[in-house]
Amino acid sequence: MEIGGNCLQIFSSSPRSWAPRNVDNAEITEFVRSKKELGIDPVYFHASYLINLADKEEIGQRSVNSLIFELNLAAKIEVRGSIVHLGSYSNGHADYETLIKNCKTVLAKTPAETLFIIENAGSRKIGMTIEEIGRIVRDLQSSRVRICLDTCHLHAAGFDLATERKFDVFFKEFDKKIGLGRLELLQVNDSKFGFGEFRDRHENIGAGTIPPETFHLLLTDERTKSKPFILETPGFDHQGPDLRNIEALLCLA
Repeated sequence: MEIGGNCLQIFSSSPRSWAPRNVDNAEITEFVRSKKELGIDPVYFHASYLINLADKEEIGQRSVNSLIFELNLAAKIEVRGSIVHLGSYSNGHADYETLIKNCKTVLAKTPAETLFIIENAGSRKIGMTIEEIGRIVRDLQSSRVRICLDTCHLHAAGFDLATERKFDVFFKEFDKKIGLGRLELLQVNDSKFGFGEFRDRHENIGAGTIPPETFHLLLTDERTKSKPFILETPGFDHQGPDLRNIEALLCLA
């Protein structure tokens, strides 16, 4: 609220640990009350960085258990869903079958009102291309599966959105292969590294290598401007998303 935000992304527990955080009823009540009182909506979880849903062994099972816990908690505290990095493959097609099976298990064991939100990858991991995400969405066959597009990841993976024509081509392709109705939110980050380098390192808005026209188009195009925009920038004082980043986006709008 103090930095001018009106939506939010949080972790349900440490993103670098498998241990879930116990949340008591008093905390739940206070969180829901504060969220409504301050008008912060929507709120999302970002899933653990350890998750790999394509793993056949212990990591895969822990990933499933972590998301089941998180999405059940989401329903209790009025969080829309969890934004998930799906992981990476080690055995090709066999891992893909594991990925789909594990995702379906998570969906089957979590509340129907919560969303399973796939985030696009900026390095050579699952979800780097629109075609791959589209295939996963089709195979999961669930209206609860949505997409989060991260601008830094798009830039790193070689998607140029800096002109109206290129922007239009990208979102027409997105609509054809995934469906614009699946686009839940955008993570709006500049990129420390160059275009198509497959290196995911966020930078403050205007201080990185993404052309400002990309942010302007996202903030003004009818297909994207009404979506929630989440900042994951380092902050100009290295304290995380801040007022200066939000003001930079407002200027670009």
